[in-house]
Amino acid sequence: MDKQFPAERLEYAIGCLRDYKQAKAPLEARLEEEELWWQLRHWEVIGSGGAEDENAPTSAWLFNNIANKHADAMDNYPEPAVLPREPGDRKDAEQLSRILPVIMERCGFEQTYSDAWWYKLKHGTAVYGVFWDNELEQGLGDIDIARIDLRNIFWEPGVRDIQQSRNLFIAHKWDRDLLEEHYPVLRGGAVDLIDVLTERRAGAGEKVTVIDWYYRKDGLLHFCKFAGRQVLYASECDPSYQERGWYAHGQYPVVFDTLFPIEGQPVGFGYIAVTKDPQGYIDKLGRNILETSLMASRPRYFAGRACGINEEEFLDWSRPIVHVEGAISEERLRPITPYPLSPAYIQVQQMKIDELKETASNRDFSAGSTRAGVTAASAIAALQEAGNKTSRDMIAAAYRAYAQINTLCLELIRQFYVGTRYFRVTGEGGGDFVSYSGQGIRGARRPVFDIRITAQRKNPFARVSQNELAKELYKLGFFRPELAGQALGALELMDFEGKAAVRTYLNKQLEVQQREEQKLEQRE
Repeated sequence: MDKQFPAERLEYAIGCLRDYKQAKAPLEARLEEEELWWQLRHWEVIGSGGAEDENAPTSAWLFNNIANKHADAMDNYPEPAVLPREPGDRKDAEQLSRILPVIMERCGFEQTYSDAWWYKLKHGTAVYGVFWDNELEQGLGDIDIARIDLRNIFWEPGVRDIQQSRNLFIAHKWDRDLLEEHYPVLRGGAVDLIDVLTERRAGAGEKVTVIDWYYRKDGLLHFCKFAGRQVLYASECDPSYQERGWYAHGQYPVVFDTLFPIEGQPVGFGYIAVTKDPQGYIDKLGRNILETSLMASRPRYFAGRACGINEEEFLDWSRPIVHVEGAISEERLRPITPYPLSPAYIQVQQMKIDELKETASNRDFSAGSTRAGVTAASAIAALQEAGNKTSRDMIAAAYRAYAQINTLCLELIRQFYVGTRYFRVTGEGGGDFVSYSGQGIRGARRPVFDIRITAQRKNPFARVSQNELAKELYKLGFFRPELAGQALGALELMDFEGKAAVRTYLNKQLEVQQREEQKLEQRE
């Protein structure tokens, strides 16, 4: 850096960070509690039970609901398609459509996507960070996409859109020795590092909180990294970024993917917040039912003080004979009859289980099981599709967030892909190599692209349904050349995946049929 970062600006940033953290305290408390529910440690939250209480059951209805929703999401893993807005940008759009999945694969996005979905389903919001990392690709630099814990990101209270926040802070934990190695100015304890979030001094060998601060100045997005009150880097003091900003696109490099939104906040709430109440009652009722069952299954007796029974022999079931003094009668020893448990309480527990399932849209047929004698595969598939409305809605919202991620990736390609890069892409025809430099989308004319997201993978039921549709079309004669014209007319009234491929095939068959008819006319 050519110049020193102003100390008063840094103090302003630290003050904002503390205010943001204080405003976010209720959210952080909720995250801690929900994590206990996810780990089946909710008796620590409910109270009147705990790990030491052997009669505190932990059923996993809530866990199963989230696991099923996660499976639905991963069955429809997204794939981007870049669409041009002008004819001259078609070539760049085709190349970008092929290399974006490769970039995602390089940075392990599938695992990031999976982790983000777990977090989103539990806590209501997944945060993706889309950064440029100069150390990737052997120093050449490349795009890095990471999931950010909500506890480590801070924004201005009261904003609905994260891009409207005055400042954005992302906290990271570094080992002090690694931090001093990376930033020589800190070596040998030259700087007294105090955690600005906790006011705690970091000693040797301890973790140090490093803050990434993103802010806008003069219409540009700038970046400042600091630890304690020591600035480690500031883009506005770097000649390479003073005039253009840290990222040329001018957006905070984060995308918030929200499940159930909260008005006036960029975050939402997840399935734990919705279903923890019925889950708590299920386990409370389960504990009472189990306690009653245990008491009823273990005989107990009223015994007079002078009953004359050898208690050691009486309690040892391996003894064939129990000695008593005097006559044996019910007056001396009488079994304790526990209070019988009414079936109504078991029914109440089942009602709470059904409530949790209905609230979470996690009905039996969504998991592959059915009731009322439904056994036909087509009927089960129809019920599943009808019951997956909420899953499809969640996945559509995730696709919108995924489109924003890809838009940020395109902007980073536009800014940083200066030299030619090579990518190995795969497809139905096998592997191929594509080169791209980003030169065509950089310069005075900046082409704009649209992102369309489709599902890369389909679940087995969707594949079965698609195959059945193909066989049904074949039986109806859709692929017979002499019926191509009629089939095209019927096709216009239909809507299914792969319709474009069927239309292309029928058009070719229609052309063949028309050429054959022309030849016959010429012969006649």
